[in-house]
Amino acid sequence: MALTLTDDERTELERRVRSLKIRAEDGRRARVILMLADGASYSTIEAALPCYRDYINRWRRRFLEDRLDGLRARYCGQPPTVLTPAMEARVLEKTRQAPPDGSPHWSTRKLGRLLKIHHNLVAKAWQRAGLQPHRFERYMQSDDPDFERKAADVIGLYVIPPDHAAVFAVNEKTAIQARDRLDPVLPLSPGRAERHGFEYHRHGTLSLLAALDTQSGEVLGQTVPRHTSAAFVEFLGEIVATQPKRREIHVIADNLSTHKTQAVRTFLLAHPNVHLHFTPTYSSWLNQVELWFAKIERDLLARGIFTSVADRARKIRRYIRHYNKTAKPVRWSYRNPQHRISNTSVCTVH
Repeated sequence: MALTLTDDERTELERRVRSLKIRAEDGRRARVILMLADGASYSTIEAALPCYRDYINRWRRRFLEDRLDGLRARYCGQPPTVLTPAMEARVLEKTRQAPPDGSPHWSTRKLGRLLKIHHNLVAKAWQRAGLQPHRFERYMQSDDPDFERKAADVIGLYVIPPDHAAVFAVNEKTAIQARDRLDPVLPLSPGRAERHGFEYHRHGTLSLLAALDTQSGEVLGQTVPRHTSAAFVEFLGEIVATQPKRREIHVIADNLSTHKTQAVRTFLLAHPNVHLHFTPTYSSWLNQVELWFAKIERDLLARGIFTSVADRARKIRRYIRHYNKTAKPVRWSYRNPQHRISNTSVCTVH
């Protein structure tokens, strides 16, 4: 049976069919009613839209019951969920508890399923509270009972060095591998990063002894097959040779056993102008040369290709020469100078 439309109903339905601003589904329903009113068969409507017979019957029945109002969608979706203070408190409380499945941390979806809320609400609560469960940081706390005195001694050499004296931060970077790629390196190109083959060949290892002049920022480096006490003593001799005679030299070093042998003590007796200052245990952040080691690791060692140990030593020496042309001293600062130096102090280096 064909539908009978009033003039106003036909005008409104035709407007919906032509409109580019309403939902496509609203225009589709209006077209179904117009075609029924024009006497089109179900088969014709199914082929023209396309749609199923149940779809046509549903909207024909609703139009007959409520006319134009019957063409409105009855399901308007779920109301938007708001992150209430109570819900946020539940999220934060549960985040600090261990997940029941034994995993070490929560994900937004895992916690959302447990609390029966959308994972975006979990993410929003974490963002507001500054929580990042997927991240973690490592730390090492010094167990040196004499931490404050040793730390103050080292930092004093950085901030207020003795007059007419040289201050060097010294350490070794051990077991540096000379690795050569078995496959050719594919250079970078637009939209593609540089690519290295997975396999490599080890040509051996060497150690790098470095002394950072804390006042100029220049680095004195020496490569050795192994880090031994004899190599350290020889390197101390190299440092002394670069300075005028009888000039006071202060050397900052860590607590490695090769720095405290009888050979080192004998060298210090023969050179009374050289003074060793040891950092507290587990306090490598107090040795400025570690910052330079991180830089050479990024710039050269991590991605470099070396055909032999000698090739690696040559490229390290070349890097040091170029670095010293523009070397700058490290600026040492603290977040809160009012706090005493302790084994939990935080230092910011620029």
